[in-house]
Amino acid sequence: MSSQLENNVLPVQKRKSDSKLLRFLGQWQVQLMIFPGLLFIFVFNYIPMYGVLMSFQDYNIFKGFFASEWVGFKHFDAFFHSRDFVTVIRNTLVISGLKLLICFPAPIILALMLNEVNKMFFKRIVQTISYLPHFLSWVIVVGFVNSILSVDNGSLNIFLQSIGLIDQPINFLSEAEHFWTIIIGTNLWKEIGFSSIVYIAAIAGINPNLYEAAAIDGASRLKQIFLITIPSIMPVIIIFMILNIGNLLNAGFEDLLLLGSHPILRDVAEVIDTYSYKVGLMSQRYSYATAVGLFKAVISVALLTLANTLARRSGNSLW
Repeated sequence: MSSQLENNVLPVQKRKSDSKLLRFLGQWQVQLMIFPGLLFIFVFNYIPMYGVLMSFQDYNIFKGFFASEWVGFKHFDAFFHSRDFVTVIRNTLVISGLKLLICFPAPIILALMLNEVNKMFFKRIVQTISYLPHFLSWVIVVGFVNSILSVDNGSLNIFLQSIGLIDQPINFLSEAEHFWTIIIGTNLWKEIGFSSIVYIAAIAGINPNLYEAAAIDGASRLKQIFLITIPSIMPVIIIFMILNIGNLLNAGFEDLLLLGSHPILRDVAEVIDTYSYKVGLMSQRYSYATAVGLFKAVISVALLTLANTLARRSGNSLW
């Protein structure tokens, strides 16, 4: 019986594999177009990976990779037992968590609101204004933030004093209790418009007949949002959620480095990326910086895999 089953199954598998091979050969011109992309990824993404070997060595730039002393997990152990470990991990998780909680749903809400605007001129104006901050460098954005929040002639301090909420100007940029609010608010303002493009495009692809049928059945605009719009763009939302969870340890770099440059903010502004840059690279502790970066990469891959596994249960996943 088993031999008969094997005789039936094996030819089917062989036919499928032959079919895939024939289909691949029949599309070789199209498949060849992928080659430059694969070559680019291999040269610039995979070949540099040999650099992670530094994290297991006392790397010496004069000796190179092959002559530097191997030290195992020495630099990982030094990072885990450093006095900054708890602070750095806490700041990274808190800032990334706040970004995920606030900055992730905000573009979705903006896209839903813009979809309800019937005046095309007003809609285009709002979209253009919200997109523009994305194209500004963090140096310019931090300059804006400094001019708004500064103690001397800062717009916010002048406004709060004019309406009587405060008597003396507040130094927002050098008080730790305000830093997380400032960094999240700045990221939200800079990226909300550009991040909403994907969701606006997804909403534009929804069949208008669904809205017409819902309107005939008496559904209000709010019900149409919850029953048609959001379920229709849910696959896009889940995919971006997976990517955001995978980047949970990427709290940011330029924004935190520039806005958190004041020494008094170090306890709330130091994250993994800025820590590895300052302690590792600026102090020329290359192996230590590589170990910190490799630790972050491993945790990020684990989080991405976990998020994708959970999302697969809903039928939407990256792989």
